[in-house]
Amino acid sequence: SLLTMFVLVAMKDLVEVKPWKFAEDRVDTVSSELNKKLANKVIHNVGLCISLFDITKLGDAMVFPGKGSCHVKVEFHFIVFRPFVDEVILGEVRSCSPEGVNVSMGFDKKGSMFDDIFIPADYLPHPSKFNREDNVWAWEYPTDEGASADLLIYNGEKIRFRVISETFVDCTPNTPELASGAATGVAEESRTPYSLTASISESGLGLLSWWQNEE
Repeated sequence: SLLTMFVLVAMKDLVEVKPWKFAEDRVDTVSSELNKKLANKVIHNVGLCISLFDITKLGDAMVFPGKGSCHVKVEFHFIVFRPFVDEVILGEVRSCSPEGVNVSMGFDKKGSMFDDIFIPADYLPHPSKFNREDNVWAWEYPTDEGASADLLIYNGEKIRFRVISETFVDCTPNTPELASGAATGVAEESRTPYSLTASISESGLGLLSWWQNEE
């Protein structure tokens, strides 16, 4: 589901170009400014911005009185991370707690990460138990002999999960508007503007190492 968890979102913005960048290629300069402004930011009810896809319209440069910079109206598409509910995707175990399992995802070589994925204890395979000494969850997998074997969930392991819900928290209104004209806001980094709740309670979900013999 590498393709479906990303969407292309049409946006527009007014980009400031500093005087020392006037001699540079205008498209390259605007592209750089858009990525600097939006990459790894959350737009409310839209998703996590990853990178600029293309520029569809570049307006004329405008210089406002008393300002040395020029401003350019631009319309563009941005790649946004927003998996749909029920989508099955792959991440990495970040940490475990009595409440559940925290999962993260990496997107590119630049180190873009999304850490706000949580699997509540109720959505782990049943039955599961939490080992407080080692801070790991264990799925008590029934064996053919009628006993059970503990399949542990370790940090750093690859994990396949199903998205069951998403949550947006409305934060600071201070970003480009969507092409539809709807107001949007880039969230403050100190809060959790966008998070996913996930499940690994179904067959085939969970650590990849659990199912290697069946694939």
